[in-house]
Amino acid sequence: MRFKALEIALSRQPIEVSKEFSRVQDMYACNVFNDDAMQSYLDKDTYKSIKKAIKDGTKINRTMATQIASGMKAWAMEKGVTHYTHWFQPLTGTTAEKHDSFFEPQDGRAVVKFSGDALVQQEPDASSLPSGGLRNTFEARGYTAWDPSSPAFIYENTSGKTLCIPTVFVSYTGEALDYKAPLLKSIDLLDKAAADVCRYFYTDVKKVGTSLGVEQEYFLIDKALYNQRPDLIMCGRTLFGYAAAKNQQMDDHYFGSIPDRVFNYMVDFENEALKLGIPVRTRHNEVAPGQYECAPQFEEINLAVDHNQLLMDLMDEVANKHGFKVLFHEKPFAGINGSGKHNNWSLLTDTGINLLSPGNNPLSNMSFLTFFINTIKAFHDNADLLRASIASASNDHRLGANEAPPAIMSIFIGSTLTKVLEDIENNIKPSKGKTEDKTISIAQIPEILLDNTDRNRTSPFAFTGNKFELRAVGSSKSCASPMMVLNAAMTYQLIQFKKDVDGLMAKKEMKKNDAILTVLRGYIKETKRVLFEGNGYGEAWVIEAKKRGLSNLRDTPSALHAYISDRTVKMMGDLGIFKPQELKARHHIELEDYMKKVQIEGRIIDEMTYTYVLPAALQYQKMVADNVVALNASGLPKKQVEASMEVLEEVSEHINALKTKVDRMVEERKKANKLDTIEKQAKAYSDKVNSEFDDIRYHADKLERLVDDSLWTIPKYRELLHIK
Repeated sequence: MRFKALEIALSRQPIEVSKEFSRVQDMYACNVFNDDAMQSYLDKDTYKSIKKAIKDGTKINRTMATQIASGMKAWAMEKGVTHYTHWFQPLTGTTAEKHDSFFEPQDGRAVVKFSGDALVQQEPDASSLPSGGLRNTFEARGYTAWDPSSPAFIYENTSGKTLCIPTVFVSYTGEALDYKAPLLKSIDLLDKAAADVCRYFYTDVKKVGTSLGVEQEYFLIDKALYNQRPDLIMCGRTLFGYAAAKNQQMDDHYFGSIPDRVFNYMVDFENEALKLGIPVRTRHNEVAPGQYECAPQFEEINLAVDHNQLLMDLMDEVANKHGFKVLFHEKPFAGINGSGKHNNWSLLTDTGINLLSPGNNPLSNMSFLTFFINTIKAFHDNADLLRASIASASNDHRLGANEAPPAIMSIFIGSTLTKVLEDIENNIKPSKGKTEDKTISIAQIPEILLDNTDRNRTSPFAFTGNKFELRAVGSSKSCASPMMVLNAAMTYQLIQFKKDVDGLMAKKEMKKNDAILTVLRGYIKETKRVLFEGNGYGEAWVIEAKKRGLSNLRDTPSALHAYISDRTVKMMGDLGIFKPQELKARHHIELEDYMKKVQIEGRIIDEMTYTYVLPAALQYQKMVADNVVALNASGLPKKQVEASMEVLEEVSEHINALKTKVDRMVEERKKANKLDTIEKQAKAYSDKVNSEFDDIRYHADKLERLVDDSLWTIPKYRELLHIK
C-alpha cells in the first residue's frame, strides 16, 4: 500500500482554481452579512439598532431581532442557502454546529421560516461536549446565544450552503461551556479599564479595543501518503520515522519558491477565506520542508479568533480537494521545526491611537510607557496562568525545540527599551542640549521610536515595535483561551494601576505625571526578573531562570494547576469572568484532554509496532539469517560472514528492545487507567507513559534504517516531506 500511495502522490497534477471573481474587491466578504448587506436588507431603525448593539454592547429586543432575522434570511436565500446553524466553539478546541432547515411543511407545502427567536437563541442538545462536571450527560439542556459583534456568514460546501451565526454556548445554569463567552467578557472589561487609564492622557477617548493578528503555521502532505500512516490519522503526528537525509539543514525551503500544487491550494483557500471576510494577506514557505504559513491583517480580537477557527476548518476542507492533508499539530515530525500560532496583540482607542506604539512626543511616550509597563506587570503576575492557557499534549513537544520558545515564561523588549526602563528605575533624566538626546518637557521620558527592537524568536512574549507577540501558542490551539487570559490579566493590572496612581495623588498630593512615574518605577523593580534578552534555548537560561524564581513547567499536567490557583480564582472571580466551579471544570477538561491524547498515542504505538514495524523487521531478520546460514554453508572464510552477522545482531537487538519497551509502556498505561483521580491519571500518563515514547521510537527508527526498503509498509519522512 505504501508504494501504491507513492504512485498516486507522484501522479497528481495541480488542480485548477475557480475564477469566479476577477477582482478581490468583488470577492471580499461577499458571503458575510456585513455592514453593506445589513444596509441593503434591513430598514433604517433595525440597522441602527444592531449597529448600536455592536458598538455599545446593548441588547437587541425581540422585535428588532425578528426584523434582523427576516433580512438575514432574505439575504441568505438569495445566495442559495437552505439551512442555518448556530456556529459555536465548545471546549473541544474545535467548532461545532447543528443545521436546521429554513423550510417547514405546512398544509402539504413548504413554508420558509426563520424567526427572531431562532436567530437569538437555540437549544442544541450538545450533552456529550466537555463540561468538566458542570452538568451530567442526562442534563442535556444548554443554550447557544447570538453574538452580534461577529457577523453571520455563509459557508459553502460542494453540495450546499449554510448560514452560520456565531454564538456563545452556555449551560442551563449559565456557566460558560465554550471559549467565546469568557473572551467576550474579558474584551468588555479591558475596554473599560484601559479607557479609564487612557483618560490620564487623552480626555476624548471613550473606548479601547483589543486587536489581534494571528500567524498560522501548518504542514501539507499528500493525502494518499497520509492515509497510510495510522499515527497521522489518529494523532496528527508521526510517532515513528527515521529522519530524512535532507530536511531543513540547507535553509532552502524558507521563503523559497512555492510548489505549483501547494500554490494552487493556497490561492483556493485564500479565495474562500476572502469570501468569508477573512483578510488573509500573507503566504510563504516556512523553515521545515512541507511547512507553510499564512497570516491575516489585524482585526478586532473576537473577530480574529472566530476567523482563525473558521480558517482552519476551511484550510482542511480545501486541502481535501487538492489531494492534500493539512497538519496543524505542533510537532508532526521529529527533528524539524514545529508549528505555532503567533498572536500579535495590541490596544487601540476609538480615536485611532495604538497605545503600544511609541510616539514622537512626550505625551504619547508617557501613555505608551504606561501601557507597556503595565503589560509587563500583568504578564509577570500571571505567567503561570498564561503558560496553562497554551498547554497541551501536542504543544509540549514543540516548546523549547527548533525555534519554538521554551516553557519558561519571559518577555523580550530589546536593548533600547531595556535602557529606558533602567533610566526610569534609577531616576536618570534625559540629557539636554544634545542633538541625539532630545529635550522634552516630562522628566525621564526620552523619545522612543517604532521598531527600536530586534526580534527574539526564542521569547514566549516579545515586544515587536507596536504590539506584543505571544509566540508560545500552539498551531492547533484556539487563540481564545490565551487571549482571554492576557486580557483578564491586563484588566486586573490596569484597575490596580489606577488605584495606585489615584491613591498617591490623593494621599501625597502628587501631580499626575509624578504619581504615574512613581508607580511605574515600582512596577519596573518588581518585574525585572521576567525580562530576558538572550537565547531561550540555552541551558544557561534554565539555570538563570531558576535563580530568578521563574517557573519551568515542562509538562501540561504541571502547567494546568495554575487554572485553580488562589490567585487565578480570586482574579477571575473579582472580574466576574469565571466562578470557581468553572475554573475547576476547565482544569478537569484540559487534564482529561491531555490524558486521552497520550492514551491514544500509546495505543497507536502498540498497534503500529505489532502490525507494521515488527512484521517487516522479522521478515528482514529471517532474510538476513537465511543469508548467514547460506554463507556459512558455502565454506567462505569467517571474516566474510562477519558483516552479515553484525547486521543480524543489530536487527535482533532492536527487535527485542522494541518489544520489551512497548510491552512495558502498555502495562504503565493500564496502571494509569486504574488511578482514582484525573489529576493522578494525567500525571502518570506524563511521567510513566509519555516518557517511554522516545525510547520506543529510537528502536523503531533504527529498524526503519536497517530493514529492506521494499519491506517497509509505511511512508517515510523523505516521502511525506518532499513529495508535493
